[in-house]
Amino acid sequence: MLAKVCGLTAVDDVEVAVGAGADAIGVVMNRTSPRAVDADLARRIIAAADGAVDTVLVVNDMPSADAARLAQEIGASILQLHGTYTEADFAAAAAIFPRLWRATSLAHSPDLRVGAYGEEALLLDAPRPGSGEQWDLSALTGRAPDGHWLLAGGLRPDNVAAAIAAVVPWGVDVSSGVESSPGVKDHGLIRAFLAEVCAASR
Repeated sequence: MLAKVCGLTAVDDVEVAVGAGADAIGVVMNRTSPRAVDADLARRIIAAADGAVDTVLVVNDMPSADAARLAQEIGASILQLHGTYTEADFAAAAAIFPRLWRATSLAHSPDLRVGAYGEEALLLDAPRPGSGEQWDLSALTGRAPDGHWLLAGGLRPDNVAAAIAAVVPWGVDVSSGVESSPGVKDHGLIRAFLAEVCAASR
């Protein structure tokens, strides 16, 4: 079970997440997000991982080719295009940066085939990303994706095990569910979340 801790805003978050068993960390560079960081901080957060885990740049409000160049510049290993990016947008990014994840929600009636846009993984999020709202997982009954897909949206230490049991994703992604306030990670909650994921994975 892959576990990604997203929306890191401080370098010291990295050691906690990696030490607690995260497989990936994410930095957000969306202008409207409370978790947005600038390129310098994103680069320092990614450097702190020192190659121990995948490092993901998350964007939703810039052209995909610009995002791909930015991912290269800050040293990210994966670019996550979040929202309504098109197949053509993914092709433009892939010409520059090879590893792409597609993030969307059922509200956009997405193609649920992993790799439909050339991405290596698909992330299904709440209709309002970053809101901390858990969505109705019964909507995936009989139509959950196959392959490398991540569940996101409203996951917390107290509900992630049940969510994993309900829809059996390849991975999970958490951001607001391990925060003390928007954009501020709670290290105890990160450890608790990852412990629950590890237990559920067994």
